[in-house]
Amino acid sequence: MIKIESTTLEQACKDAAAALECSASELIIEIVQSPSSGFMGLFKKSAIIVAAKKKQEIKSADEKPLKKQMQEVKPQEKRTQNKEFKNESKKPSHNIINDTIMPESFVSMQDDDDYDMADINYTADYEEEEEQKKESGSDRVFSAYEVAKKVQKEINELFALICFKIEKIEVSAYDETTLLVEFKGEDAALLIGKEGYRYKALSYMIFNWINTKYQLQLRLEIAEFLKNQEESVARYLLSVCENVERDGRAQTKILDGVLIQIALKELREKYPNKYVAVRSTRDGLKFIIINDYHN
Repeated sequence: MIKIESTTLEQACKDAAAALECSASELIIEIVQSPSSGFMGLFKKSAIIVAAKKKQEIKSADEKPLKKQMQEVKPQEKRTQNKEFKNESKKPSHNIINDTIMPESFVSMQDDDDYDMADINYTADYEEEEEQKKESGSDRVFSAYEVAKKVQKEINELFALICFKIEKIEVSAYDETTLLVEFKGEDAALLIGKEGYRYKALSYMIFNWINTKYQLQLRLEIAEFLKNQEESVARYLLSVCENVERDGRAQTKILDGVLIQIALKELREKYPNKYVAVRSTRDGLKFIIINDYHN
């Protein structure tokens, strides 16, 4: 089973068929999110599906003796295993999941039991995401303090015609590498949306803009929503820390975007001598592991 994100449902189905090396008619497809063009370019949604290949059924042969059926099935199983082994070595080289840099969302509603946690590698190694950022970083390094006023002017021009009643958007330097963007006003809370979907869209848009242009991080605060999320994460991490103190290692539940960044920061501050890193499931959902370093 794989998760595919694309601009349209048709393209997502094609990508799933290519990834699983079969035709679209051989897929079992579940639509997670339908695409939407948004409003005036804002709140645009991509198509997200979960696809799996239909299981091949072995035709029954009631007329044949049982021993003969077993003799026929065993070679077929061997051929299937060999075919699967060859297919594994020919996986597509392109990335299936859309890995556009972004704060993604909040807590996943999907149960943790859907994932085989036995496959998780707890051995400490280099954090791949940070290494990739270092390799792809541009020569020009911007300071949040020097671009805050410029970003504030541009973002207020962008939201000048928005239908919500909000005050002037404030942009300031949260630290050297992070911009704090604050939305306040009578209708500011409406920008959060049900289950935070509007917050997610704004985070996606603003983060990709300032990270691509200035190589800076984003801290987006809308009507104290982020503050409340930080308090929620702090309460949840109490049980995680208890597991670390008892067993020496632990892992969080599935977290996304804003929450996983908050949890990662707090856990690294609390356990500076342990390996704290983000890991992904087969479907691209993220969680955090805490473990001892291995030499």
